[in-house]
Amino acid sequence: MASRAEAPLQRVGGPSALGGGPRRFFDLLWLMSITEFKRVYFGTVLGYLWSLIRPLLLFGVLLFVFTKVFRVGSKTVEHYAVMLLLGIVLFTFFQEATTNAVTSVVAQEGVVRKTQFPRLVIPLSTVITAMLNLALNLVVVLAFVLAFGVSPAWTWFLFPVALAALLVFTAAIGMALSVLYVRFRDVAIIWAVLAQVLLYLTPILYPINAFEEENQTYEHLLMWNPLSVIFTQIRVWVLHEPDAPSVVHAAGGWAGLIPATIIFFGVIAFGAWIFKRDAPRVAEAL
Repeated sequence: MASRAEAPLQRVGGPSALGGGPRRFFDLLWLMSITEFKRVYFGTVLGYLWSLIRPLLLFGVLLFVFTKVFRVGSKTVEHYAVMLLLGIVLFTFFQEATTNAVTSVVAQEGVVRKTQFPRLVIPLSTVITAMLNLALNLVVVLAFVLAFGVSPAWTWFLFPVALAALLVFTAAIGMALSVLYVRFRDVAIIWAVLAQVLLYLTPILYPINAFEEENQTYEHLLMWNPLSVIFTQIRVWVLHEPDAPSVVHAAGGWAGLIPATIIFFGVIAFGAWIFKRDAPRVAEAL
């Protein structure tokens, strides 16, 4: 009797970033995000109000320092208080999302070891959780914007475009940091320092046009930072001040935006590439 022909061996793929199908991926993403959002404030007296109190306290201190002590903002920007609050709230989202993403994969070691669990859910859930905090904060920011006399304009409808760019940039950084931390634990310390540096290299505490005419080179260099481009354009669209420089003017022309554009898309490409490459091997490195 002829022996049955053996079936050829097939390569079985390891755990991937998106394993399990798109519907399962988005269901898990939302479940992890909302669970973490509730867990952070579970058992606290003030609950979700803490997400509002933290940026407001920082805003109050910085507003006092830069308007009453150094008298920087009040001299150059009509709606400095609104610019400062909006900038702090948006940067708090960026810093919170990326910082939490660094240790997110290691912290979820139990689910990472499950073969069919989509790895990408873990860092993205930290970004979505921070986004939920941001949504609450933006309601307060809107009240401040109207209270300080900023009139609504059609450019407010463009704000979600800048917010989407910030979200994608934040997610890409979070993805890269989360898998790099698995192998290099120094990443957490390095990013804590870099995030603080980015706070001062982004026009949040000061307007981008705060430099003297002879020092505009610094202004152009700051626009190499993609966050500077996003935050400057948000100021133009939300505050619509006649004296506020556009991103093109602040960068010294359209050519001045090329470095920020390259860095922006380079970070996104690197984040997607390194996470896809290392996702199947994360469990082995833990």
